[in-house]
Amino acid sequence: MGGGGPDAAADGVDEASASLPQPTVDMAIVRESEDPGRTVNITLDDGPDPRWTPKALELLRKHEVKAVFCVTGLNAAAHPELVRRIVAEGHRLCDHSVSHDTTMDGKPVAHQQTEILDAKRMIDQASGGARLWYYRAPGGAFTPESRQIAAAHGMRNLGWNVDPSDYEQPGTDRIVRAVQQQIKKGPTVLLHDGGGNRAQSMEALERLLPWFTEHGYAFSFPQAG
Repeated sequence: MGGGGPDAAADGVDEASASLPQPTVDMAIVRESEDPGRTVNITLDDGPDPRWTPKALELLRKHEVKAVFCVTGLNAAAHPELVRRIVAEGHRLCDHSVSHDTTMDGKPVAHQQTEILDAKRMIDQASGGARLWYYRAPGGAFTPESRQIAAAHGMRNLGWNVDPSDYEQPGTDRIVRAVQQQIKKGPTVLLHDGGGNRAQSMEALERLLPWFTEHGYAFSFPQAG
């Protein structure tokens, strides 16, 4: 879920640590789209959830939109059929740690590594080995070490530009208005399909998807290279 967000942490251009596996992709936090122009990247956190993830998938299919699902290891293990459905319908997977520990950045590197890599194993098992494109630290609790661990396993560190705090359930109108106001900051939108009652998030998504199209946005993915 949101919080301080990646803007509260350095994006990081620091050198890789020799004591950790070396990155195979860029360590920096990414928010930019793969495609040029007026784009938007939909990202959904904290699932999969048996009530809300199918609703999100239905809305995305209706509007012919692909998204990034940032799933926790525990939820992936509990609902592997939803992880496989996410992949089968053309969306991308993101490692969101095992247990959604938003204080990871204050804990030992060994703990951070366990949260990231145990989640990766759980998600890999649930998906049948589909590519894990990204890692998003819970609450944006990135550290240079966690970014390197993720990048060493081929995952780009995924930030966001737009955070309507939908996890706080402020009301559908407020979520929609916040996204519409913040999208000028950049293309990557943070919403939630897990972690609680996401009725407002799904209602907002249903309104936002056609709004983006009507306002000339093309749907893309965050950069993964």
